[in-house]
Parts: sequence; C-alpha cells; structure tokens
Amino acid sequence: MQKQVSFSKAVKTKYPEQVVIAIAKDKAGKANPVTLGWTMIASYDPPMMAIGVYKGHYSVKCIRHSKCYTIAYPSSDMAKATLFFGEHSGRDTDKFAQFTCHGEAPKGRRRDCKTAPAKKIDSVLLTDAVANFECRLVKQIATGDHITFFGEIVCSHINKKPKKRLYTLGAGHKLGSVK
Repeated sequence: MQKQVSFSKAVKTKYPEQVVIAIAKDKAGKANPVTLGWTMIASYDPPMMAIGVYKGHYSVKCIRHSKCYTIAYPSSDMAKATLFFGEHSGRDTDKFAQFTCHGEAPKGRRRDCKTAPAKKIDSVLLTDAVANFECRLVKQIATGDHITFFGEIVCSHINKKPKKRLYTLGAGHKLGSVK
C-alpha cells in the first residue's frame, strides 16, 4: 500500500545512494574532482556512463572544455576526500593540493588523495578508488538545474586490492560502506 507524499519526503528513502568522484581538467590543465550522487550506466554497447552535475558547478566548464572525464568509485577509506571534493569549488581551490595539507592526518599517515595519469584521456585516476572509468564526452543534456553528461567508457580500471565502496548512507552527508 502506498500513500501520497511530497517529493522532498519521498526522495529521502533513496539511501543508501552511490557516490562517485568525477574528474575533468580545466583550461589551465588543473584536474578538478567533484563529488556526485547522480550517476548511471547508460549503455553496454558501447559502454557508457552518465553523471548529473549542478549547472552552476565549475566542473561543468571543465567537462565542456576537456570533452572527457574520469568517474571514480571511491573506496570507504576515501570518505574525507570525498566530502572535501564536494564541499569546495575548483574555481578558487586546487582540491588535490589543498586536500593534501587540509586538516590533521592520522598518526603515521599522510592525508592525501593519490592520483595517476589516465591511459586514454587527458585526466587522472584515483589510485585508492575501487574502480575508475575513463569517459569521452558524447552528449550533454540540460535537465532542469543539472546537466547530464554522457560519456563513452574508453578504458576501465579496478583496484588490485579488494576495497569496500563508499556510499551516502543518509541525509547530511553521512558516508560509509554498505554491508
């Protein structure tokens, strides 16, 4: 049995929700990561993934400029980086450089987000992620207050070590793994 409620009430039932980090380079060649909750497989043949990005985000300009992006599935140990990348704008922050020195690192560990060059596009991979997908921009569609970008996956990567994937567990940016 169902009852009618407002969208804002019903949408809260979406958790746990997947979270991804999309990365595209800006005109200066700086890699700009952004945390997103809206992503999907859009096609298997050819393999494609889509991401929804708020139209006011700096990442929209980066993706449009570079015509490619990486989608990373962050691991559960990347929660702090995932929050940082979602709470800061690449317009005025080099997120990878700032995250390295932002806050206190756990004792004996350096707090950073390691990257490696992508193989087939001009972007970077997150080396601690569960998986990375290199995407060439195929299409973009304005969808209300967001732009949905569709990218053909031209190269895929998985972590050599098994890792748990990070999810948004609830409102207020509660992050963690799913059992």
